[in-house]
Amino acid sequence: MIQKDELLFPQLGLGLGLRPEHFDQILNGESRVQWFEILTENYLGISGHGQSPLLAKLLRLAETYPIVFHCVSMNIGSVDNIDLKFFKQIKELKKLVNPKWISDHLCWTGVDNKNTHELLPLPYTEETINHVSQKINQIQDFFGERILIENTSSYITYKDSELEEWEFINEIVNKTDCGILLDINNIYVSSVNHNFNPKDFINNIPLKNVGQIHIAGHRKKKNGLIVDTHDDFVCDDVYELLKYFLTLSSLPSTMAEWDDNIPDLKTYEEEVLKINQFL
Repeated sequence: MIQKDELLFPQLGLGLGLRPEHFDQILNGESRVQWFEILTENYLGISGHGQSPLLAKLLRLAETYPIVFHCVSMNIGSVDNIDLKFFKQIKELKKLVNPKWISDHLCWTGVDNKNTHELLPLPYTEETINHVSQKINQIQDFFGERILIENTSSYITYKDSELEEWEFINEIVNKTDCGILLDINNIYVSSVNHNFNPKDFINNIPLKNVGQIHIAGHRKKKNGLIVDTHDDFVCDDVYELLKYFLTLSSLPSTMAEWDDNIPDLKTYEEEVLKINQFL
């Protein structure tokens, strides 16, 4: 088993994806979790920084709670060059908030400077590994630290793919020594959609590089497809998969996500606090 002192990132405990509708309750001391993840893009491009009510609240929150940055627009898998203006904005926000780390998804989100606002899958090939690894190394050099890459859920595969998804991730980690944001829900969703054993995924990734875990809810369609919607409760199968992870490693910083039909703070936090029952 991978022990806590062997991990590359600090263990923050149980956290939550921060949603603006819960800001005031959290600032009033009503939260029961230990840290928060923000969607970084929501706080970029705001003139005057602390003059913005949303950012002003985040800066107050950061005085009490550890904060991590989660991005959706690094576009790591695209053939486009990295958007330096975007990364400079992140670095500027980083100076204000002092996050514990920065993450984004192992995917592409657009091309020719057009953002699709979708997390699009990559072909699992040696060519893609080299391309993505070069991008990640460039980003890590820019920030002067490791970033974490998240496995996405997917609904299609490429005929050109030569590797399993976990082999693909392994090769990228070997070339970049980046961290992994392991989304347990995404593993489960993809395993059903593509008919593989989700435990094979967990068995074959470098556990010491896993710095963070996501759990979330999803929706099952009539055609059997599962869609990663983040608008419902976490299902028992996802919790069972997390329990399996814990047979191999100590728990890294772990949080719940809920992006639509967002419930009250207490209901939302219960999704991640349930983990205390089997720790």
